[in-house]
Amino acid sequence: MKLKFGLIFFILFLNFTFELSSQTSANNKLIKPEYLTKGDTIAIVAPSGVLKNYDNYINKAKELLKSWGLNVIVGKNVFNDDGHFAGTDNERTLDFQNALDDKSIKGIWCARGGYGAVRVIDNLNFEKYKLEPKWIIGYSDITAIHNELHILNSESIHAIMCKSLNELDIDNSESVSLLKKTLFGEKISYKIKTNSYNIEGSTSGKLVGGNLTLLHCMLGSKSSINTEGKILFIEDLGEYLYHIDRMLYSLKRAGYFDNLNGLIVGDFTDLRKNTTPFGRNLKELILEIVSDYNIPVLFDFPAGHGKENFPLILGREIELIVEKEDSNIIFSD
Repeated sequence: MKLKFGLIFFILFLNFTFELSSQTSANNKLIKPEYLTKGDTIAIVAPSGVLKNYDNYINKAKELLKSWGLNVIVGKNVFNDDGHFAGTDNERTLDFQNALDDKSIKGIWCARGGYGAVRVIDNLNFEKYKLEPKWIIGYSDITAIHNELHILNSESIHAIMCKSLNELDIDNSESVSLLKKTLFGEKISYKIKTNSYNIEGSTSGKLVGGNLTLLHCMLGSKSSINTEGKILFIEDLGEYLYHIDRMLYSLKRAGYFDNLNGLIVGDFTDLRKNTTPFGRNLKELILEIVSDYNIPVLFDFPAGHGKENFPLILGREIELIVEKEDSNIIFSD
């Protein structure tokens, strides 16, 4: 009798272990939105800064998307005004949630960054998104949303937003043409000219990151990402060198670099001058902080707030090859 009950218990234990393993495997499955085809619909929403009186941004974006053969829906609250924000937190959440839940929408393009996404991310529900994933596109403040998606094990696109089009020659911008290629599923890879500050090496891993200020402000929250075995991308705008140093040291103390596979440094534009010289330039500052880790470092990748903002598929496995002459970033299929 004991043997019989022991056998039953063992079978039940194996069954439980299998179900638990299957559930864990399902939870870890990479969410890859389907690439776009002509006739698909893109929603433009504004989860962050105010857009009142800037409808030219949205008009340019609509014209561009239509020229790609896409349909366009603009969130009903996009032009609302709540001081710094494009509508109240509830209004911005509603537009984003509607776009997440609508099965007919295949992509969500954020109108602009600024500040405000962190105020809405806790109110967003991604359950329907996980069943019908779609590309979410943006950078800067949208890093907060990219973090949420990465925690869901979902891919997303760090790239230009609608507001970016106001400063670009749309017909001749590589950032625009590369975004189209990325959305429609053309394989992308980048060859970057060498920089004397680069640290050579080859590695691979999932690409994560975005705006340094946002990564820093997510620390200690449920939206802080795990960087173990991954390749981190960082960029920022209008910061003092000592601010950048402080944020990077905060990431270091939080273990961001402990098991990191590589680092890609984008544009750090409009650096502010302090009355007291910091004593090292940006690249020297970064290299000093990562000197304890044997990882390749690539500088001057054209993404962020600079003239060009090449798309990066966050969450996608990449190869990073940093060599003396040229360096390469190769995205897996």
